[in-house]
Amino acid sequence: MIIPGGRMKTKILVIALICFGVMTFSGCALLSRKEGSQTKTSGLLEPAVSSKFNDLPVPAGFKFLPRDSYSFESSGVRVAVLKYQGKVDSDEVVNFYKEQMPIYNWNFLNVIEYGQRLMNFDRQDETCIISLLPKGSVTIITISLGPKSQILPRKGKEPIKGIDYTD
Repeated sequence: MIIPGGRMKTKILVIALICFGVMTFSGCALLSRKEGSQTKTSGLLEPAVSSKFNDLPVPAGFKFLPRDSYSFESSGVRVAVLKYQGKVDSDEVVNFYKEQMPIYNWNFLNVIEYGQRLMNFDRQDETCIISLLPKGSVTIITISLGPKSQILPRKGKEPIKGIDYTD
């Protein structure tokens, strides 16, 4: 028995299923693209697996510049100027250090922004200054590490009296 218009209903049903499948799968692909682009623009950088010092994070994708860097460590005292270069926006790198440095027990003190950015951190015995210099599409990171100066207590000396100009 042949149902009038049955072949037409089957074609419509097949076309509808194909359209539904295409929209479903392309919708998932579009969603994953949107999520990927959000991650890129949200400024979430990951720390590199290895860096010169394990408590000074460096964003993944930055290349160490050994010719422009030096470090010294002796008896628990560390001094270093470490330079890295990468193709990441400076704002993302500022956010990276604001998030990552406290994880390594560094206290954020301040940031000075004037084209170049200087971020200051400290902890019990050390200070760290992170400089970010944008150069076109490249950002240069300079990490300066050194001991805190020891403040010696004063031995009861009175201040030198100045000249009185009120006469």
